[in-house]
Amino acid sequence: MKRIGVLTGGGDAAGMNAAIRSVVRTGWTAGVEMIGIQRGWLGLAEGDAAPLASGSVSGIIQRGGTILRTLRYPAFATDEGTAPVAKSLKKLKLDGLVVIGGDGSFRGGDKLEREFNLPVVGVPATIDNDIPGTDISIGFDTALNIAIDAVDKIRDTATSHGRIFVIEVMGREYGLLAAHVAVATGAEEALLPEFPFDLDAVCRRIEAGYDRGKKHALIIVAEGAGKASYITYEIKNRLQRQVRMVVLGHVQRGGSPSGYDRNLASRLGYHATELLLQGKHGMMVGIQANRLTTSALRKRTKISIAPVERAAELQRALA
Repeated sequence: MKRIGVLTGGGDAAGMNAAIRSVVRTGWTAGVEMIGIQRGWLGLAEGDAAPLASGSVSGIIQRGGTILRTLRYPAFATDEGTAPVAKSLKKLKLDGLVVIGGDGSFRGGDKLEREFNLPVVGVPATIDNDIPGTDISIGFDTALNIAIDAVDKIRDTATSHGRIFVIEVMGREYGLLAAHVAVATGAEEALLPEFPFDLDAVCRRIEAGYDRGKKHALIIVAEGAGKASYITYEIKNRLQRQVRMVVLGHVQRGGSPSGYDRNLASRLGYHATELLLQGKHGMMVGIQANRLTTSALRKRTKISIAPVERAAELQRALA
């Protein structure tokens, strides 16, 4: 291979820059020209790309977000949206592409493989950690620690005022991030989309906690479990206590990546590029039991909720 591109797609995740750095430097070492695709899939469609020259990835390992930026391009699923991509690929003359992102980005990468015969390897990067084929994705550890820090601060106010706080964390339809936040902060409740919950039962447990002398109650809600505003309203009405809502939102995406995410991104980026150099593609790299692995970009099994179940069980035991 003489010319490899790198693209970041989907939502940004802390550690993406570390992955870009690893991909580029691995390619450089092998004498390959590295091309940065700007603005994700939209940038690919518009041909927004440039060589990543020496020094272009220096000093980025500690930076959050992605220096390549990331914009979605839903039109890629249509014939009209595919035509500009075909034109750009012909112009760029790539021999391979590393796609750093989530499941949607990997579907795009698979399309490039099938329709344009472009060798693609995916690197999992999403704070939701909902990608089959890897124990953990780039960005999850950083998002977890950011949320923990925020909840710890909220606890101070909750205890001072004797209040109940409903705290929404990100994760889409997967509750792993919320479950881990709840365990790590000793929250009273974790409301997850994978498990139906009864607000009356939640209220009874919270009231029982106050009866035992608790000074506050922290309820962690995964964004896919229901609207935090509705949950806050219902709990306030049922318990007739002061209840506040905090939506952590996109603050969980940004910030300097943790040491774990920097190391994970560096390992996965290296592994992905090495596979392309060896002529292997159509796969996603991952890590399982601390070993680098690969799985197909296509037909990956649905993510298991077993990790969420274990986290939820632990949370209930600590409550």
